[in-house]
Amino acid sequence: MERDPKKIELTGLQKASLLMIALKIETAAEVFKFLEPSIIETISTEITKIKSIPSQKIDSILEEFYEMIIAREYVIEGGLDYAQALLEKSFGKPKAVEIIDKVKSITTLKGFDVLKKADSMQLINFLNKEHPQTIALILSHLNPNQTAGVLKELPESLRDDVVFRIATLGKISPQTLKQIEKVVDELAGVSMSQSLSKIGGTKSLAVILNKSSLSLSKEILNKLSEKDPGVATEVKRLMFMFEDIIHIQDKDIQRILRDVDRKDLALSLKIADDKLKDKIFSNMSERAADLLKEELQYMGMVKLKEVEVAQAKVIDIIKALEDNGEISINLRGGTEEVYV
Repeated sequence: MERDPKKIELTGLQKASLLMIALKIETAAEVFKFLEPSIIETISTEITKIKSIPSQKIDSILEEFYEMIIAREYVIEGGLDYAQALLEKSFGKPKAVEIIDKVKSITTLKGFDVLKKADSMQLINFLNKEHPQTIALILSHLNPNQTAGVLKELPESLRDDVVFRIATLGKISPQTLKQIEKVVDELAGVSMSQSLSKIGGTKSLAVILNKSSLSLSKEILNKLSEKDPGVATEVKRLMFMFEDIIHIQDKDIQRILRDVDRKDLALSLKIADDKLKDKIFSNMSERAADLLKEELQYMGMVKLKEVEVAQAKVIDIIKALEDNGEISINLRGGTEEVYV
């Protein structure tokens, strides 16, 4: 008598390997990007051992994976009880209980996923009671826009300490991890992963500051320079600054100039070096370039603050265009080709 293909027992590793086989090559490659090399090697080795698995079994694995994803999203949204209630409506109580048990037994939910749904003020009200190291670790797991919003609202003395700790975060000790778990559990009501690796660092802080206002970024960098000039220099190297416009491709500069107010452009170039000015002039019509040169020539003395505000407006436009995928900017710390 033939065994039901769906009842063939497989290990978790075998299921993961079959899932990779079932996915499109491009999709599987994207999944591998999020896995550690040792795990990729283990799964790849297991894939070579797979001989013949009934298509029905592969279908059941895909169903199981889909159910786990749905369950995880429900848990993140409202907790285990909420997830089970919704799953019961879709799959019935026995199946819902089975799925939830799998979630609890083989998946460690990350409280940070829940924190990502909180707004800046909710996070501030919770985090400002915590140790700066705890705040730095939690903020390093949030998206840069969220972190930028929190940094803007933190008291100045606390903010200066937190950004330094973000820039210098490394491996997390088990003792620190336990404290972070306690903090996140209080807010999120779920357990964190036990396998945090290297997080934060200067690149993380640079991304956060790129999402912050120019004035706030400069203030933070100045305070960071007082605390550790070397760290501040590395963060600056990884950030997109006004002078980095010179590294943007000509076609993208032309796109940027369409959205920049001419007065703001003139003010922003007041203290720019000649190479950057020439880069801008070369991407304008001859008439427009001549008018801009004339405006700069007869501008006279202006407040430095006005220039910085104008530069901030230009940078905000650049960031918005990049977020929309209309242009590409090359950070000095990146590996992309630099255009000059």
